[in-house]
Amino acid sequence: MANKALEITDSNFKDLINSEKPVLVDFWAEWCGPCKLIGPVVEEIAGEYEDKAVIGKMDVDANSVTPSEFGIRSIPTLMIFKKGQLVDKIVGAVPKHILVQKLEAAI
Repeated sequence: MANKALEITDSNFKDLINSEKPVLVDFWAEWCGPCKLIGPVVEEIAGEYEDKAVIGKMDVDANSVTPSEFGIRSIPTLMIFKKGQLVDKIVGAVPKHILVQKLEAAI
């Protein structure tokens, strides 16, 4: 079975984004409609990119420190980090090919 997206929390966030591989973080919440649309896409990408990238999701209701540090006002917000640096940011539910294209650009 394919890997699922990692659960990212305020406490493990900094360690995870400092990975040698690019890291895609999906900031989401249970009550957010567009988050429910993009969630399965993020899970799919997690399975497809398990060797090339780290894919994770952060529940903004359970983790408030990191989203506020990045000034996240609307969700879903997806951020791509490379060696700890933010290299791309996508706000809103976008088609899978756009996420893949942005992730590929970071690899």
